Amino acid sequence: MARTPPHDRPNTRFHGRVAGTGRLCAEPGCDQAGEFRAPPLEGTPPGRDGPAEYRWLCLDHVRAFNSRYNFFNGMSPDEIHEAQRPYAGWERETRAFAANGADRPPRWADFSDPLDAIGARFRERMANERQRQDGKPLSGADRRALNVLGLDQDTDRRGLRQRYSELVRKFHPDRNGGDRSMEKALQEVIAAYQHLKSAPAFA
Repeated sequence: MARTPPHDRPNTRFHGRVAGTGRLCAEPGCDQAGEFRAPPLEGTPPGRDGPAEYRWLCLDHVRAFNSRYNFFNGMSPDEIHEAQRPYAGWERETRAFAANGADRPPRWADFSDPLDAIGARFRERMANERQRQDGKPLSGADRRALNVLGLDQDTDRRGLRQRYSELVRKFHPDRNGGDRSMEKALQEVIAAYQHLKSAPAFA
């Protein structure tokens, strides 16, 4: 029985390998076969209607490319944050999870979140967006100062003063036999209190 030549057999060892095309590796100075696709270094040329042509690399050079690849390369901090949102990529005309999904975000049950990455960010966002019971607004700086003092966002001015007094007594060197190791914590407490006592939410 005649055997299929090796280069005509599907090679499943390396995913994405395209053998027997006659292409050489696009890395300068390399004479190995170019069997793996990689994006062009220069990106899509100006005025081109469609994606740019792939480069073809040998196994060693595509591995080197993959080890250096950074999806967020060239993005600003705001663009990176936007790309990491749970709903990033869903703002399109059609959605995968429902025929009428264009009018609403995907259902929570449609997400698989085994590491709680989405859930943790969602809970943090909800905590930051929750308003005080008295309706007074809190800025991001207000919330950070409350965290320093270990206070809930619904704390009133009296509770703020009480907590400040407790922490000053706890961290002050005079209350700790002259131990100055907690001076930094004391300075943070003082700065947080000075900020909050003049904040609109505690006026």
